[in-house]
Amino acid sequence: MSLFKRKQPYIADIALLLEGTYPFIRGGVSSWVHQMISGLPEYRFALVFLGGDPSHYGKQQYTLPDNVTHLECHYLMDTQVREKPRPRDGNKRAFQSQRRLHESFKANEAVPEEVLTQVFRDLGETGGITRKDFLYSRESWQVIEDSFRAYCTEPSFVDYFWTIRTMHAPLFTLAEIAKNMPRVKMVHSISTGYAGLLGAMVSDRYRIPYLISEHGIYTKERKIDLSQAQWIDDPEDQVSAALNDQLGYIRRLWIRFFEVVGRLAYQKADSIVSLYSGNQARQHQDGASPEKTCIIPNGIDPERFREPREQRSEAIPKVLGLVGRVVPIKDIKTFIRAMRSVSEQVPEAEGWIVGPEDEDPAYVAECRNLVTSLGLEGRVKFLGFQNVSEILPQLGLMVLTSISEALPLVILEANAAGLPCLATDVGACRELIEGMSEEDRALGASGAVVPIADPEATAREAIHLLTDSEAWRAAQAAGLERVSRYYTLDSMFDQYRRLYEASLETASGGER
Repeated sequence: MSLFKRKQPYIADIALLLEGTYPFIRGGVSSWVHQMISGLPEYRFALVFLGGDPSHYGKQQYTLPDNVTHLECHYLMDTQVREKPRPRDGNKRAFQSQRRLHESFKANEAVPEEVLTQVFRDLGETGGITRKDFLYSRESWQVIEDSFRAYCTEPSFVDYFWTIRTMHAPLFTLAEIAKNMPRVKMVHSISTGYAGLLGAMVSDRYRIPYLISEHGIYTKERKIDLSQAQWIDDPEDQVSAALNDQLGYIRRLWIRFFEVVGRLAYQKADSIVSLYSGNQARQHQDGASPEKTCIIPNGIDPERFREPREQRSEAIPKVLGLVGRVVPIKDIKTFIRAMRSVSEQVPEAEGWIVGPEDEDPAYVAECRNLVTSLGLEGRVKFLGFQNVSEILPQLGLMVLTSISEALPLVILEANAAGLPCLATDVGACRELIEGMSEEDRALGASGAVVPIADPEATAREAIHLLTDSEAWRAAQAAGLERVSRYYTLDSMFDQYRRLYEASLETASGGER
């Protein structure tokens, strides 16, 4: 039975749970959220923003559409209890439920539903585990001490104790948010992580449908971040760590925490969306039930690129363009090295690097020095941030040499403007260029796919497309058809509309 108050009116149809993104941070995910809300005006949305430290966020970066009826903001790092600690025993039954939860994690099993519901209901509640119980009670101390003795492979109890406190403290804020959630018909989280866990709590508490959409895979991204994080101290015996080929225990503890949080979100979700098959496979690997998952790729409005397409000259411009930030993950250096081979075979060819240069000035300097050392001044140009619609008609080939991508919209935009693409085999790039299904692949390739960090292969395929007009025009035709058939905004909206309608029809969260 729902715990919403029966007389409480619905404030919205759908609550969107947004961790560190819309409407305060610009970026791909935030742009997508804004598109979704604007493109589905028949639904009312409530926004729940989760941030870290309040000082890291400025003013809103987006004007909220009219169908946003509610916005609330919460900051998970602002979790201090501002009063003098007092001794307390803690609820033995509630802490025993926590132990059962962790036993399921250790056994790599799904958590029994009754255990999960009890744990969620206990969080933050008198008679369960309040924040003060977690911080100051004898039962809490005993659980932490027992876990340290049973599992910790490093000697510092102090490090272990404070790590457990830090990673669990935000959960009490999430429980408070869930308890005070305004009445909605379903909940939609745009990631796992803390937002995904909040979605699980809300869905469990109010018995309403729960949808997860992932652009990147949150658990994978946090694993990369935590592997490189400088704020986590590893053991001093680095030689031993290297021999064991392991991260430090505290670092691995954080990674496992987010793995578990992701599994809980997947377990409670009714539907789980990814952008492409590679991410869907990763969701399965991380614990998502295959029958819950589906793929809905991002889309664009092809009409936006009609004018750039019509402005394209009959001749193929001998210009290779890389549109993206000048940062290491885009591997600009491979593009530059490829341009040396291209210019030897196609002397009139130019390489344009189009994107902001303010994120990593040291890397920008390295790239400019590489251009100079290879004698490519005048042939490789840094154009900075530009209006992409004005750049596209001047290019003969779009090139992505990234070492990591999800579903890069720049490929779709280039194809919609009649421009073939050459990309590394990362993320959804192969699906975007060669097709994601048998029917899609029958359209032909809209360019070429090459290995990561392979300037010779990049140059070879670029030269082929720039100098073989028949191959270039076949790639152009395939790209135009693929975008219009599979990657439009209208298609994306329709697929989400069907998901929303199916969820809302089965909603049991109070009277509709």
